[in-house]
Amino acid sequence: MPGPDELYPPAQYGWGWMLLAFGILALLVAAVWLVIALTRPRRVAVVAGPAPQPLYTGDVLSQLRMEYLDRVQQIETDYRERRLSPRNANLELSRVVRTFVNEYSGLEAPVLSLDDLIARGVHPALIDAVRRHYYPSIFRPGPPIDPVAGAEAARTVVRSWH
Repeated sequence: MPGPDELYPPAQYGWGWMLLAFGILALLVAAVWLVIALTRPRRVAVVAGPAPQPLYTGDVLSQLRMEYLDRVQQIETDYRERRLSPRNANLELSRVVRTFVNEYSGLEAPVLSLDDLIARGVHPALIDAVRRHYYPSIFRPGPPIDPVAGAEAARTVVRSWH
């Protein structure tokens, strides 16, 4: 036994503690690798094939046109029977026309401003309807534009949209 003036030797750890530390370290490395491996996007082989077919056939497009022409007519009828104010009628016409364009072509017309529509080079009938009928009625102070003219502009968009 060492005396009071002598140094004590450092404590020795057993080899089991070192093995445990290396095991934990190996488990952490394996867990990180597993998380990275499982969350990486998969590589997908691209196979050249025929071009995708159009979303709609001619009959479906004709049916879509008829459905939206009926909606425009219903809005005009509601306006004439005073169930809609002129401002609300033009707002509904704008919504219906933009939704038609979205369903027909996939263009996000319901969320695009007039400037966005112009920048995308959309059909002139849509730009004309929005510029001359819907925007002034919805955003300009004062009396709104007559919704009957807006309904005719909506019909023109639905009939002429490519």
